[in-house]
Amino acid sequence: MKERLMMLVGYDGAELLDISCVTSTLDAANRLGAAPAYEVKVATPGGRAITCASGLILEGQRSLERVKGPLDTVFVSGGIGHEAAAGDPRIVGHVRRLANEGRRVASVCTGATVLAAAGLLNGKRATTHWQHADELASAYPEITVDPAPIYIRDGNISTSAGVTSALDLTLAFIEEDHGADLARAVARSMVTYLQRPGNQAQMSMFTVAPVPANSLVKRAVDHIFSHLAGDLTAAALADKVGVSERHLIRLFLDHLGKTPGRFVRDVRLEAAAHLLTSTALPVARVARRCGFRTAETLRQAFVSRYDVSPSHYRATQSASAS
Repeated sequence: MKERLMMLVGYDGAELLDISCVTSTLDAANRLGAAPAYEVKVATPGGRAITCASGLILEGQRSLERVKGPLDTVFVSGGIGHEAAAGDPRIVGHVRRLANEGRRVASVCTGATVLAAAGLLNGKRATTHWQHADELASAYPEITVDPAPIYIRDGNISTSAGVTSALDLTLAFIEEDHGADLARAVARSMVTYLQRPGNQAQMSMFTVAPVPANSLVKRAVDHIFSHLAGDLTAAALADKVGVSERHLIRLFLDHLGKTPGRFVRDVRLEAAAHLLTSTALPVARVARRCGFRTAETLRQAFVSRYDVSPSHYRATQSASAS
């Protein structure tokens, strides 16, 4: 069977991990029996070596200008050189051309900026590294930028978040091409999550950033984290910190960007996800411990957030699943 040609576009200042997460994952799939196998090549301007963001030199295997389709998938890497790449009409023009000759197009991290410059994300929902999401949204208002998910697939174009999320997106491609068994075998061989769903958050709510300096918000958030199974309605939280419910909602929107109810729901779901993968507790007990009234309530919220049921998430994400 003819190999699937996977072309990775690199440039000076590209992040080496953006590239290697894709190439190593596809190589693992080949070694574990992918049929047809993946032919993986790195294309650079002029086919010359590029200096990656880390200072390491990566040899180009193909000249970007001379690559011709048909291609299976075109990946565009991110890195500190993404703005220069997006401002180079030669790189942008050839990425646009290759996108028309490939079955799928994908970006890693800030590689989304290059896709955006090529007009490939217009009218689409896309993600990028959370630190650069506002910048992308401001520069390209015709794109719906969502900084939360680790990757987004919109039609035949996919965008992924920072660096290692490229591994998750590549696993999703492997599953699409060869089935879940091979994707799981690849993940196990790489000692990683069996497969994180694309809309899993880029960062944990428990570690993402310091709690806002506002003392009332901090007290409310501390109470939420330590009393997940308790009454965490906006009214109860407002009473706990001594303000009106309306004022608390306004404070949460100002300092956290979401209402108390939405914040509580997100924290409870992340806590439930952690318990599902790190313990053998029955789903009903996980639900109660995280503040959901029933297992069915948790299931509905989980499907809405992760697009899979709690039991499916546990089966595919827990260490015991291997």
